[in-house]
Parts: sequence; structure tokens; C-alpha cells
Amino acid sequence: MTLLDWTVAPFVDYAFMRRALAGTSAAALGAAPLGVFLVLRRMSLMGDAMSHAILPGVAAGFLLSGLSLWAMLLGGLITGLLVAVLAGVVARLTPLREDASFAAFYLISLGLGVLLVSMRGSNMDLLHVLFGTVLGLDDASLLLVTSVASVTLLAMAVLYRLLVAECLDAGFLRACAGRGTLAHMAFLFLVVVNLVAGFQVMGTLMVVGMMMLPAAAARFWLPTVAGQIVLSAILGVVAGLSGLLFSYHYNLPASPAIILAAGLAYLVSVACGPQGGLLHGLMAHGRTRFR
Repeated sequence: MTLLDWTVAPFVDYAFMRRALAGTSAAALGAAPLGVFLVLRRMSLMGDAMSHAILPGVAAGFLLSGLSLWAMLLGGLITGLLVAVLAGVVARLTPLREDASFAAFYLISLGLGVLLVSMRGSNMDLLHVLFGTVLGLDDASLLLVTSVASVTLLAMAVLYRLLVAECLDAGFLRACAGRGTLAHMAFLFLVVVNLVAGFQVMGTLMVVGMMMLPAAAARFWLPTVAGQIVLSAILGVVAGLSGLLFSYHYNLPASPAIILAAGLAYLVSVACGPQGGLLHGLMAHGRTRFR
């Protein structure tokens, strides 16, 4: 088997592979740039919390309408936004920090969501919600994830300066006619929408990996926010392509294979990245020692 056969033939021969690649690429283009701002805000675990927060709404939509994309989408969107608002309110009205508030609500949401799915669904239904159906995307799912990615990129282009400024000094923006609060709520909305759209592709447990791993990897290669946004999107697309190929050739589950490919990119970045990578730090330490 030639390299061309290994890399190109699966997508030429099978429509489901082309759909899977389009879906994972769209998910990466929308979610990974948001992950860059979560990393900058030191809110990386919030993505994980929000991915669990949408589970009760997805489960409620499933109980009411079966595997209806729009019912599960609406349910996940409602519960995700509700958890985001409640966590923010608790953090502002009590001594509890926002990350701890998100953690508490996500644990409650995770337990409730699994309970709801288990009440009427089978183990296969639960796996569908948790791990997605990236190799079985239909037209509606593909249209949804590509539309969300497009809207997210446009919104980030409009809000870019506000989002960067909030990462640097959120208090200053809050003092400027409430623009900081507006930017923060818009950002949380984009995070929730991308997680809800991405669950159909990779599941509620896996989609957060596409949001955070490429963003964390990009941090080790480029110093600027704009550069990290572009690189994180590229790494996400490459991880999707690599994971799908390994899944196809070695009969592996697609979503975990994609996340492991993104995880490999992260580990390589931690080891070799010029912006604080381990090897770069050791080399710099060695040069300093021998001066």
C-alpha cells in the first residue's frame, strides 16, 4: 500500500469518511480558537465542565423525541446556558470562585444527564450521546456544525479585541460601560453553542478535547494570540484527519482516535515547543550554566 492509498483512498472511496472529515474539521475550526481564550483565561477546565453541563438537556431531548438532532440541540443549549448563568451568579454573589462553581454544577449535570439517558435508553443510546457518531453524520448534523463554526469565526472576528482585552484586564473592561460583561457572556454563549453542536460529531465527553488540546499545544509554539488561534485550528483539523485514518485502517473507535491524535500533538508540543517546551528550557538552562 502506497502512502497515497493510505491517506487519500479512504476519503475518495467512501462518502461517510468525507462527511466525517468535514464534520471534524468544522468542529476544530469553531472550537479550537475558543480554547485559546480559555487557556489564556486559565479556565481550561471550564470547557470540560460545560461539556457535561449540556448532558441533561441532551438527555431530556432524547427522552422526549428520541434521536432527534434539533430536540437534543435545543435541550443542550438551554441547560448549558443555564449552568453558565447560574455558575456566574453564584461566583458573583458568594465567596465561591467561578471555577469551583462550574465544577459543582457540572458534577450535578453529569449525574442527572446519565440518569436521564439510562431511564429509557439502552447502553448504545448512552454511548451515542457520550461519544458521538462521527462516522454516521447526516446532512442536518453536518450543516449544523459547519454553520456554528462559521458563526463562531465571524463573532470572534468582531469581538477579538474585547476578548483579548478581557484576558489581560477583565476589571478594566467591566468599568468601561459594561463591555467586559457583554464580551464574557458572548464568549460563554459561543463555547456552549460549539459544545452542543460538536456533541453530535464527537459526543459530549470527546468534543471538549477538540476545543482544548489543539489550543494548549499551540501555546508552546507561538507567542501571539492571533498565531495561536490559527495554529490551534490547523492542529485540530490535522488531528481529525489523522484520527480518522488510524480509525479506518486499524479498526479503532473514531472519536477517541481523534482525541488521542490531538493529545499526541500536545505532548510533542510540551516536549519540543520553543515557547516554554521542556527541551527548549533544558537547552536554555544548559547555555546559561556554561557561560
